[in-house]
Amino acid sequence: MIHPTAIIDPKAEVDSNVKIGPYSIIKENVSIGSNTMIGPYVIIEPYVTIGPDCNIFQYAAIGAVPQSLKFKGEETYVKIGRGCIIREFVTIHRGTGFGSGITEIGEESFLMAYTHIAHDCTIGRKVILSNNASLAGHITIGDYSTIGALVGIHQFVKIGEHAFIGGKSAIVKDIPPYVIAAGDRAKLHGMNSIGLKRSGFSKSTLSALKKVYRIIFRIGLTLNEAIERVSAEVEQIPEVVNFIDFIKSSERGITR
Repeated sequence: MIHPTAIIDPKAEVDSNVKIGPYSIIKENVSIGSNTMIGPYVIIEPYVTIGPDCNIFQYAAIGAVPQSLKFKGEETYVKIGRGCIIREFVTIHRGTGFGSGITEIGEESFLMAYTHIAHDCTIGRKVILSNNASLAGHITIGDYSTIGALVGIHQFVKIGEHAFIGGKSAIVKDIPPYVIAAGDRAKLHGMNSIGLKRSGFSKSTLSALKKVYRIIFRIGLTLNEAIERVSAEVEQIPEVVNFIDFIKSSERGITR
C-alpha cells in the first residue's frame, strides 16, 4: 500500500488502506483518510487534512506556506474534503493568521492539472477548476461552480454557486450565482441555463432566475431600483433570494 521509497513522518496519521506511490513525502501533522490514493512524487506539508476516497496525482504539492510577505510562520491549515480529485502539478497553500487561517476544498471537487489555490481560499463542493486556473488569496467559490482553463481570479473575489466561468478570463469583481461570465475583464453572458438544467433545476425556477437577471442587468435600472422591482415582481423562491442576497452582500462589486 505504501511504496518503500515514500517518506512518511511518524507524526502523520495515515489510514491503513491509503495507497502512497514512489518518492512521495508526507510530513508531520498530516491526516489522510481511508481509500485515498497518493501518486508518485507528491509532497504534503504539515497541517494538512485529506478526507477519504481522494485521488491525488503525481507532482501535486499541498500545504506549502503562503506566498505572502505578511506570513510569519503561524500554524495554519489546509483541509480537503471527501472524494476530491487533484491532478498533476496542482499547488494548494495553507491559510494565514491575517486571513481565515485555513484553505478549504469541498468534497468531490475536481482540480485539473496545474491549478493553483492560494492562501485562505474556500472552494465549495463539486467545484471544477480546469487546467491552469489560478486563484489568489481569500477567494470564495460556491458549490457546483465550474472555472475554465487559464482563468485568473483576483484576491477577495466571491463566485456564487452554479456559476460558469469561461476559459482565459480575468475575474476582478464578484460573480453572482447561476450565471455565465467570460472575458478580460470578465462580463456576464446570461444565465448558466445548461448547467442548471443538468443540475435538476425546474423550469419554473429557471424562468424566475432569468427574469431576475433581465431586471438587474438588461433594462438599465440602478441596482437599488432593480432589487426593489425583483422584490415586487418575482416570486421569492430560495434561488431568487440567494441571488439577491449575494448581490447585496458583495464588497468588491458585481460583474455586470
